[in-house]
Amino acid sequence: MSKFDDAIATYMGEAKKQGLSVDQDLLVKITKGLGPSIYNADSSKVSSSDPQELERVKKNFLIKKLGLADGPQLDTLIQGAVKQIGSSNTNKYRALFYYLLVKDAGKESAY
Repeated sequence: MSKFDDAIATYMGEAKKQGLSVDQDLLVKITKGLGPSIYNADSSKVSSSDPQELERVKKNFLIKKLGLADGPQLDTLIQGAVKQIGSSNTNKYRALFYYLLVKDAGKESAY
């Protein structure tokens, strides 16, 4: 198994632990879009307790990548993803976090 396949298996396992139903094909596309950042322990996860990190997610992913308009609804999307994964869960994998954002925003067509 490749490192990429291992990462996908980890994300799917985490989703299952959280009781999330995940479309693996979409998760794979989102994960590929993240590039080598998924292999770095720090950049592979989202720190929901860091306001600067959440602002980067909003600006770089929701606005630039998905083309969403800035506004309070983006903060609501982010908080929804945090809630789904669990705010106390330290394994907020970026690929899974972004997957939830894409699904909640209805932007599957971006991939």
